[in-house]
Amino acid sequence: MRSNELIFKILVYIDNNIFTKITLDGLAHTFHYNKYYIVKLFKKEIGYTLIDYINKLKIYYSLKLLNNSDYSILKIAIDNGFYSLEYYSETFKKEIGVSPKKYQKMLADRLLDQRTISKILEIMNLVKYKNEYISNYNNNAKKTLVLSIFK
Repeated sequence: MRSNELIFKILVYIDNNIFTKITLDGLAHTFHYNKYYIVKLFKKEIGYTLIDYINKLKIYYSLKLLNNSDYSILKIAIDNGFYSLEYYSETFKKEIGVSPKKYQKMLADRLLDQRTISKILEIMNLVKYKNEYISNYNNNAKKTLVLSIFK
């Protein structure tokens, strides 16, 4: 399997399982590669470690719920695959720069600061990059399939 094919498959797997617990050992077992190889390849190809990428994606989905629902922070944390409120809050603060509670207050008061907006945009750009990566891989795979028919 080519390296970009492996990364494509990992990205799709993460997308399909984002609300569950994803581990490096589980990915290594699923894809039959050494976890250290996967980690190194993923960082090289995507620019983030697997754990950072997964956490950013989970925070992206939780932001959607924080922005558009009246769910409690605990429910949002659990619905997005975080198994403790503490870890969710810690990860949220690391990724967004404020706690989920403070973010909700800033949002309600319409007072998001530039730093928070920049952090949100960084996550949105990562999701956009991931979607483009998957789309480009799919388009290239289709072109290869079409060309192979004419050989």
